[in-house]
Amino acid sequence: VAAADKGGPGGAGISKYIAPRALFWFRWAALVTWFTGAWYLARAGQFMSALTLGNGGQGLYELSIGVGMWLGTIMLFNVWALIWPNQKKVLGIVAASDEEKARARKVALLASRTNFVLSIPMLLCMGSATHGLPI
Repeated sequence: VAAADKGGPGGAGISKYIAPRALFWFRWAALVTWFTGAWYLARAGQFMSALTLGNGGQGLYELSIGVGMWLGTIMLFNVWALIWPNQKKVLGIVAASDEEKARARKVALLASRTNFVLSIPMLLCMGSATHGLPI
């Protein structure tokens, strides 16, 4: 598709063709990952105890997996409610003024960095839950 542009896509090829497709896969992968984890916990009968961080005195597993689940939920929210709507403005998919684009860049950048920082403790919580290690 990018090669169909007369004279080639040039520098706009990334923001016009590649970034929207990459963001499409990132956001849907985040949603599928969250629902797969929720399904796994529901199937094991531990979704509510993980959601409430083992509030029912279930134990360390529910606390650890629950913290990981909440971190993943925050990350999912960031992708769908902050990163994607703001990236649409930056990429020109949605009309926005220069001031709106500047703000959108900042919000998307901060949300993306937050997701990066949260990914490590989320993975540690998920791994420690299955190995009986305290978080």
